[in-house]
Amino acid sequence: MQQSQLGRYGFSAERLARIDAFLRERYLDSGRFPHAQLLIAREGEIVHFSHQGPGRDGGAPVNEGTLFRIASMTKPITSLAFMMLVEEAKVALDTPVHHILPELKGVGVYAGGGNGTPFETRPTDQPMRMVDLLRHTAGLTYGFQEQTPVDAAYRQSRMERWHDNLTLDGFIAELGTLPLEYSPGTAWTYSVATDVLGAVIERVSGTTLDRFFHDRIFSPLGMHDTFFQVPAEKLDRLADCWAVDEKTGKPLIYDAGADSAWARQPRLLSGGGGLVSSALDYHRFATLCLNGGELDGVRLVSPKTIALMTMNHLPTGGDLTSCARGLFNEASLSGTGFGLGFAVTTDVAKTLVPGSVGDYYWGGMFSTAFFVDPVERISMVFMTQFTPSMRYPVRRELKTMIYSALA
Repeated sequence: MQQSQLGRYGFSAERLARIDAFLRERYLDSGRFPHAQLLIAREGEIVHFSHQGPGRDGGAPVNEGTLFRIASMTKPITSLAFMMLVEEAKVALDTPVHHILPELKGVGVYAGGGNGTPFETRPTDQPMRMVDLLRHTAGLTYGFQEQTPVDAAYRQSRMERWHDNLTLDGFIAELGTLPLEYSPGTAWTYSVATDVLGAVIERVSGTTLDRFFHDRIFSPLGMHDTFFQVPAEKLDRLADCWAVDEKTGKPLIYDAGADSAWARQPRLLSGGGGLVSSALDYHRFATLCLNGGELDGVRLVSPKTIALMTMNHLPTGGDLTSCARGLFNEASLSGTGFGLGFAVTTDVAKTLVPGSVGDYYWGGMFSTAFFVDPVERISMVFMTQFTPSMRYPVRRELKTMIYSALA
């Protein structure tokens, strides 16, 4: 975009260019990231879209058609899908989860045992409700948390494996045999809750999650490069995904694009982390949210639904530092609440990063990220393929530099 056009959208071309230079020097030249793609938009119009580094080991650079595993950036899409059913009055935020998933009826709160001995439980203070799934207050966890006997049981059951173990229904049945970390609605733990939400969508809609996504979201929005399984004719566009060998400190390929696990149809459709997408496709989703649920004449939900989703729904009314348990209980989340599928900024000063009250965001385990600022009308999509995402502070750095580029 020309300088005159950038000026119209309130950005400095020079300051946007220094973001790319920063990414190249800090992350690509150092070998921390294999590649980086940054899309910045204002009022839904792309003002900056840069591509650096090879998509595959020794291959061509990433480009606008490159596909990326977006992991937990799947969660906002699943949350929106559920809210479409809420708008149709087929389910409600206060519906007890066991009304749709009877396998979870009577599940109790951990009171002892585990690690080879039978679990002891106590009754929940209140039933798990749909809102608890959306805001991660359900008492569920992730096996990778490695904090408690409950998440150890998740790992032992291999319930989170997508290809070689349980179906989505089997996953729900397995969850019904394990205790909750705490009574629903009393704390926040990043968890498999959005995968459970995917099962709810299937039961309520009467169709599979992948079909619901395609028919009700991706096809209407023109998101033709977003799916659980990469079609064979598009596999050459899927980037390699990298990690670090913790013993040697050297980079290694976590999942090669050419023979990726994402080329196979998963047995368990993960609404919490299973999608592959492109920066341009996810930009369309972010713009839909920015526009209050509408894009190019297609309305998926009402503006009031987007407004409800992007409010802070934490039970304490505070931020994540006051009620989070597990790996995400850290100071960098001060001033951050959680809505219905997104983290939400509630106090800019406490975040120590420029932004607006009410901006919302999330990321994925392969270091992808996005945010939407409804005050400044800015959105961002960042794509790379490196795990774990918490290793580097690139998301905070990008947000700082993007706001510094406002003229």
